[in-house]
Amino acid sequence: MSLVDLIARADERGLAASGLACLDRCVPLLGGDDEILRPLWGNLTDASDAADWGGLLEQVRGKPAVDGDFGEGEGEGGDEAVLLARRMLSAAPAERTAEQLRAWADACSVASLRIHRLLDAADDPAPLDSRRAGGTEGMPPLAAAELRRQVTVLEVLAGHGAGGLRRALEVSVEGRRVLRAVVSRRARGRG
Repeated sequence: MSLVDLIARADERGLAASGLACLDRCVPLLGGDDEILRPLWGNLTDASDAADWGGLLEQVRGKPAVDGDFGEGEGEGGDEAVLLARRMLSAAPAERTAEQLRAWADACSVASLRIHRLLDAADDPAPLDSRRAGGTEGMPPLAAAELRRQVTVLEVLAGHGAGGLRRALEVSVEGRRVLRAVVSRRARGRG
């Protein structure tokens, strides 16, 4: 099933985790520590916690590392990548409802893929919409891995509900490490 289809069929928890996972993998661009989004992940374990989502989101947005310096953004594609990551966080809906989360998860999917394309060493002329509707054949490696991670997160949550959150977080942590290494390598290359 395509990424677009998975987003269209996802429930509230799957949508929140999908958007959050995309944002989580891009934390290295925000200059925040790796645990900055942990309260939001924890909020997804119980459907009755949905009312707490907005308050937790404001706490995350108010953290000094997120509110101030947004980390390394210099160089080709860097400024745009940082801006896209900032927009993912600022666009997160204050209410954890399927309707609002679906638009956010979709936008985060596009933004995260765009970020990975910007930071990838190889070029990909295919439109993102076609990539999200199909497979990874011919995609540059960094962007292809991000597309696979997005699909995995949605599939795990569709198949296991709250029980899939741990695996979704593991997928995000793996992707965050990869992106952190790419950002670090680019910074060393400029220095």
